[in-house]
Amino acid sequence: MPRCRVNLSTMIFLVILQGAAVVLFCGWYVQLSPCGSTPSNGKVHVLLLSSWRSGSSFLGQVFSQHPSVFYLMEPAWHVWTKLQKPGARTLRMAVRDLLRSVFQCDFSVMEAYLPEQHNVSSLFMWSHSRALCSPPACPLTPRNQISNQTRCLQLCDARTLQGVENACGTYSHVVLKEVRFFELESLYPLLQDPNLDLRIIHLVRDPRAVMRSREESAKAFMSDNAIVLEQRSIPTAEVQYQVMQEICRSHVRINERAILKPPPFLKGRYKMVRYEDLARNPLEEINSMYEFVGLEMTKPLEDWIYRVTHGKGKGTRKEAFKITSRNAADVSQAWRTMLPHGKVKRIQEVCKGAMSLLGYRTVNNEKEQKRLDIDLLVPREPYQFSWLPAKTEHPGKS
Repeated sequence: MPRCRVNLSTMIFLVILQGAAVVLFCGWYVQLSPCGSTPSNGKVHVLLLSSWRSGSSFLGQVFSQHPSVFYLMEPAWHVWTKLQKPGARTLRMAVRDLLRSVFQCDFSVMEAYLPEQHNVSSLFMWSHSRALCSPPACPLTPRNQISNQTRCLQLCDARTLQGVENACGTYSHVVLKEVRFFELESLYPLLQDPNLDLRIIHLVRDPRAVMRSREESAKAFMSDNAIVLEQRSIPTAEVQYQVMQEICRSHVRINERAILKPPPFLKGRYKMVRYEDLARNPLEEINSMYEFVGLEMTKPLEDWIYRVTHGKGKGTRKEAFKITSRNAADVSQAWRTMLPHGKVKRIQEVCKGAMSLLGYRTVNNEKEQKRLDIDLLVPREPYQFSWLPAKTEHPGKS
């Protein structure tokens, strides 16, 4: 029988080559895996990413009221108000690190931003979280019922942060709503963190409607505006347009990065939603979002969603930051009759690229603006705005 003789150096070379092949294959597999490995604790983490006055408070409540969700509204508010930094770019890493801790139900990081004597009422808009009004955080509202914010403010305000932390750990989904991110890149470490199963829902709204809503609450945004504009000296009359330009640019950056040039670890984790689609078909859109993050609709939630989206009127100035029963379709169209055409033209100029990308038609004159029979929303193509998880074979029209 013939023998094949292999010298020692050849053997060493083959072993090294085999090892290198294994390393390369493993790296390739991890890169192509849509959502990476599932975290050992099985939690799903959801970031509702939006901008001010874009319907994000309503979307937050859509998740907050779900019995499987621990929700917190804008924890980054604490960073922006506490740290004396010039702009959003400088603050983004501190915001990201705060979110990482809160997603993992670690609230010790919040102590750096809270008064020395603090409790649950020190958290920004804490009563908007149904989880903080329900057991084990507070005995007021059973998990499967819709919370009452007024009663929660009165009866649940003295709970400790340790109680908040303990409550967070009992939910399958942790959902945070944020308006203080202007790009996706700073979130990459969270998307690659093996301890997180992060999904991003990116909510956008017609910039003309955002402008109209921001004008109603202009004073509330003065500090945030300065941070968005990196403390640049800008004439007062120009501030809102410059802020809107930054917001529109951020939507373009985020959507293009997620859809046109997504890194492998982002696939299956991003979904964009237009407020106008949510207003026209609330149950359909919300069911699609629930499916995206692994939640199921309940009958009490379905009834609540119908009530808050089929009320009367467009909302008042006093209701600017409240979730009240309104006609969602009327709210989404209110800018067409209430915003002067001169301002509409200017917003269309500074947000031209975003409007084209996100599917908002421009108006050429005041008459066209006020003709509500002209639909300014471009129909969406299937899969245009999201990378759906691989297991989703037949997503609802979104």
